[in-house]
Amino acid sequence: MNYLEFVETRIFSQQRKLIMEDNEFQLFQAFLLENYEYGDVISRSGGCRKIRWRALNKGKRGCVRVIYYNRTMSGRLYLLTIYTKNAKEDLNEQEKAILRAIIQKLA
Repeated sequence: MNYLEFVETRIFSQQRKLIMEDNEFQLFQAFLLENYEYGDVISRSGGCRKIRWRALNKGKRGCVRVIYYNRTMSGRLYLLTIYTKNAKEDLNEQEKAILRAIIQKLA
């Protein structure tokens, strides 16, 4: 894919500024441009994917999780949420239901 528009939710934007510096985020976006179907599909999430990404200068505990949804037909990649490995490992069922509702609105 030659072009993807990154669309960030408000929550993603707020958390990303706390977790990932701008230069790290640019590297992440460049990775996603080439690997837009990377990451595990999260069951019962409506097709969202989870990427484990190692934040620079954070050491072993610097691993973050990015939840995104790819709409290749429209050329949009929705960055839904981001959190650190220390904050949580997996999404709970309520969070997955919220993601499904968001995805249904995007369809």
